[in-house]
Amino acid sequence: MDRRGRGTSIDTQPYDLSREFEDVAAVAASLGQPDVFGHSYGAVCALGAAATGAPVRRLALYEPPGPPTGPAQWRERMLPMIEAGQPGRAMMTFLTEIIGLTAEEVAALRDAPRGYDVMPIVSATMPGESKALSDVDLKALAAGIDVPVLLILGSASPAWARDLTAEVAAALTHETLAVLDGQGHDAINQAPELLVTQLTAFSG
Repeated sequence: MDRRGRGTSIDTQPYDLSREFEDVAAVAASLGQPDVFGHSYGAVCALGAAATGAPVRRLALYEPPGPPTGPAQWRERMLPMIEAGQPGRAMMTFLTEIIGLTAEEVAALRDAPRGYDVMPIVSATMPGESKALSDVDLKALAAGIDVPVLLILGSASPAWARDLTAEVAAALTHETLAVLDGQGHDAINQAPELLVTQLTAFSG
């Protein structure tokens, strides 16, 4: 699904993460009782939806971010870039400093064909989403989950991903951990076949 401010989905102001939970819940309800997969910020949205009663059969979460993902010192540098009309610089700091991509990997993402301009999306969504991550309590959300959960972690992912995945795992009662060997936070693009293998095995 296109999250708020992306693709054909509109956004509303002021930004509120709980509306994203409601969006996922609405889509899940329209599908019956689906298995739900979320990557990165999408994993937070999927987790929050399930925690607040979305009809989810199984939940797969690939490195949901939280407060350590967007530290205050990074936000203090990033926000002026957005305000100055430099979303490319802001995105570069996010991809390299927070996600841990190399310059070559960033270039590959930049040059990948797409049917839309990502920079207006960065300008519109990064400020609100980074603020929401600074306040989200993943452990509290996870404590409200009673369905099977697959946690996916890259062995080469940043420290925040390992720490937050462990935090979420400790709060769950029916969790399985799958580690993608040699991969980081971006295996969804870099090694999709590994991800599909894990998701297929989990869905039964």
